[in-house]
Amino acid sequence: MKSKMKFQPVSHSWVALHPQPKGVIQFIGGAFFGTFVPMLFYQHLLKTLFEQQYTIIILPFNFTFNHYEEAGFLIREQYEIIPELVRISKLLGYNYQIYLNDTNFSWMGHSIGCKYISLLEGFTALPTESEELEKFIRQLVLETSDTSNEQKNERKIKSIVTDLEILIHDIQQKRDKTIELVKYYLKPDSDSQKLGSIETNVTIASIFIKGQASVLLAPVNTGLDSAIKPKFLADFIIKLGFDVKPTPKETYALIKDSNLFNLLAILRFKSDDIARSTCDWFINTLRKPPQGFWQELPGGHLRPLGIQIGNFVINFPDTFSIPLIQPIHKRTAGFESHVIELLKDL
Repeated sequence: MKSKMKFQPVSHSWVALHPQPKGVIQFIGGAFFGTFVPMLFYQHLLKTLFEQQYTIIILPFNFTFNHYEEAGFLIREQYEIIPELVRISKLLGYNYQIYLNDTNFSWMGHSIGCKYISLLEGFTALPTESEELEKFIRQLVLETSDTSNEQKNERKIKSIVTDLEILIHDIQQKRDKTIELVKYYLKPDSDSQKLGSIETNVTIASIFIKGQASVLLAPVNTGLDSAIKPKFLADFIIKLGFDVKPTPKETYALIKDSNLFNLLAILRFKSDDIARSTCDWFINTLRKPPQGFWQELPGGHLRPLGIQIGNFVINFPDTFSIPLIQPIHKRTAGFESHVIELLKDL
């Protein structure tokens, strides 16, 4: 019998549990579409992934200038959800073994959602010792800021280090509690001998997302100028001291200095001017992912959006290169099959 994708609220997110999952995809959509009814706007993509035996988690995010803070919320949300995946699956008689190892979890983002995933990957490289953490952040800030304003840079370094220390401490505690809670949910079916083996099988190797694959769909490392139009207004607000945190320049530096992003795939689109510069930076400057792990397809920035009605999919009309309405098999062959191919290769 074919399993049906059905989302239910878990913590602050939406989860569609697969009865026999082979992995978990944590999905973060783009601005607006990823916040308001993402299970509708990304319906066909999510449904296709679910049919490939993935449990789907849609993570929400707020519109904010502080992307550090929002990325922190998303990783905290992962720790809130893991025990619930085990508890609910066990209750429903579903297979839950896949949830006992965090490397079975992967990330998929669209547009600005990819920036949050990139920050979490970059955070993975952060030293946990206070002195080393400040040294890492100091280098990051000084290579991306006006070095003539020492007082401003010192305030910025202190603020970032303080926020990250709080985040690291918080999620270290959350990881321990998550493991304890998973063991608690497993305990009733286990005698003391079996419990010993369960303890060794609950694995959360990294407090962030090291070892977890990421698929970025039309990634955008955005600044205030893309959120506020016209550009002169955004420039004026930046001059007043308001800007997104981290800025695009700081985000690129964090990605580069982390020396990670080895389980990464990117899907870009030929008519997409919004994500063009970010995709070019990953492929031509960072030189990640390697050839074979990125693809360019016809379509615009909103190509991942698609609402299934009967045997057809309604595409979002942001380019003339893709028909507004396509039969399911043509839409899947033109987009979702490439996403699945990249995911399988990671």
